[in-house]
Amino acid sequence: MQGLWLWMALCFLCPTVVHGGKVLVFPIDGSHWVNMKYIIEALHSRGHQVSVVRPSDSWYIEEKSPFYNSITLDSPSEFDESFITTFIARLLEIQREGKSFWTRYKLEIEQAEKTREMFEKTSEFVEMLLENKDLMQSIKNTNYDLVFTDPVAPVGAILANYLKLPLVFSARGTSHGEGTDYISLFQAADLWLMRVDFVYEYPRPTMPNVVYIGGFQCKPAKPLPEHLEEFVQSSGEHGVIVMSLGTLIAELPQDLADQIAAAFAKMPQKVIWRYKGAKPATLGNNTLLVDWMPQNDLLGHPKTKLFVAHGGTNGVQEALYHGVPIIGLPLIFDQPDNVHRLEVRGAGKVLDFFTMTEEIFFQGIQEVLNDPSYRMNMQRLSRLHRDAPMKPMDSALFWIEFVMRHKGAAHLRTESYRLP
Repeated sequence: MQGLWLWMALCFLCPTVVHGGKVLVFPIDGSHWVNMKYIIEALHSRGHQVSVVRPSDSWYIEEKSPFYNSITLDSPSEFDESFITTFIARLLEIQREGKSFWTRYKLEIEQAEKTREMFEKTSEFVEMLLENKDLMQSIKNTNYDLVFTDPVAPVGAILANYLKLPLVFSARGTSHGEGTDYISLFQAADLWLMRVDFVYEYPRPTMPNVVYIGGFQCKPAKPLPEHLEEFVQSSGEHGVIVMSLGTLIAELPQDLADQIAAAFAKMPQKVIWRYKGAKPATLGNNTLLVDWMPQNDLLGHPKTKLFVAHGGTNGVQEALYHGVPIIGLPLIFDQPDNVHRLEVRGAGKVLDFFTMTEEIFFQGIQEVLNDPSYRMNMQRLSRLHRDAPMKPMDSALFWIEFVMRHKGAAHLRTESYRLP
């Protein structure tokens, strides 16, 4: 009997046996890479060998990492820092001209032009990759189990098709609809890991090979660095406001930055603002500018009262996880959609970059801080998100390993993509 109890104890204490697979990753730079990196690290911790294909001038994707091997191509990134920061600055400049048909037209033209440039760079990257015979032979010889990629760019899907490997997407969504010449490659994907959660996503029909993992990167807050903890504690009963416009918006037009800083200066709360631009002339003593912040840990701090954000998926999901209401300042991509979904649920308020002034910004923050329904609604969403049979990261890992074990998941795909 003693031996039986010992055997049962070992079964509970020992981790699940995982046979290490080989994963070939084609990421998208910037915040998309930040998301994908969490899954890569988790795959590595479970004994899988991960290789990441990256351009030599990559913005966020490090060449050396303990979690993956790099395959570096001497090719320009389709999503490099200067390209994006210039693009964002131009969009902000256009938006500040005021709302009009002409402004909307210029925004659409600017976005279309930058998208064209991005896909030209993507084409160069694919061409350089496929024409490198030695590299392609090396990739074939490695015998990867699957390709893990982001559908924002088609590189990973093209290579998965070329190598005849199972394809797994990590996606918030995709802008490629019917009529694009590689949509059939997307439809043939074995698995879609969608970085959304029906807690704030609208219900819709879905397919068996679509797995929802929204908030997979979220985790309990860790202690803050000493200097930040001291600043947060100095806020007393008023608490702290956290502001970050993500990886893409490094700085703002000076007049807009001054208006935001002036509004913050009138508040009793302390403010931690991630900002790399010139110091605003109106910056108050209650506001701390930082180049970087432990965002998840700050949002999880009990003294954090509000998150001012651009509406990127990472920030929205972290705020939801920790139950912190949002003031949304969306600009492009999925940002307006993300924050408007929270506004509809009473968990945040959206302000317009077109028309925002110091007073509008100040009044918006006062409304969210002083109306308890915003925090109550966000905390309700947080409880719903956490009340699940499996953590989102565990779900992502299970299904990736499922595809490895079974050499794909064609039985989960809809047959409609085969129709003419």
